Amino acid sequence: MKKKTYEELVKESPVTYEMYANMEDDGNRYEISDGVLELMSPSPLFIHQLLLGEILFRLNASCRNEFIVAVAPLDVILSDTEVRQPDLVMVHMSRTHIISNRGINGAPDLVVEITSKHSLKRDKLTKRNVYAKYGVREYWIVDPSNFTLEQYELHGDYYELVDVYSGEETIQSQTAPCVSFSMDELVRNLPVPPDQLT
Repeated sequence: MKKKTYEELVKESPVTYEMYANMEDDGNRYEISDGVLELMSPSPLFIHQLLLGEILFRLNASCRNEFIVAVAPLDVILSDTEVRQPDLVMVHMSRTHIISNRGINGAPDLVVEITSKHSLKRDKLTKRNVYAKYGVREYWIVDPSNFTLEQYELHGDYYELVDVYSGEETIQSQTAPCVSFSMDELVRNLPVPPDQLT
């Protein structure tokens, strides 16, 4: 079977995970949104990567006995026509059956997106609706422009904004009670101060 290019696949509808998994590797990252192949934004800013690394470190330090924590690039296969690559995912140890070499087959327990000006609308609207539809119990949107964390919890088939964390407030999660850090802790522990990254 000949591998198809992005240009060839983007003309097909719906694009399935099998088609996506067998496409030609062109060095770019893609997601499937309701059967449509979408090219992801350019490489994240350095502050994005620093924050992601610090969140990963904190979550592994406090939650690794209860959760598997993984970061992008990693396929989260929500359905045959809905494949996402969140910045970070947490899967409870009781649900490791959804993890395979290909990625995560189903909804993680918690998903984190670190937003940017390029992804703000997609993270706050499109992805929020998708993650709710497929049953992700908790969704965090981290904003590096003001160092806040929006916490959404699933109620039925929609998310409710339950808190917005900033400063020294300790982030608490019903989905992952092992979580215990503040946004200020994250920022203080970054290896490069954010004001040097302008």
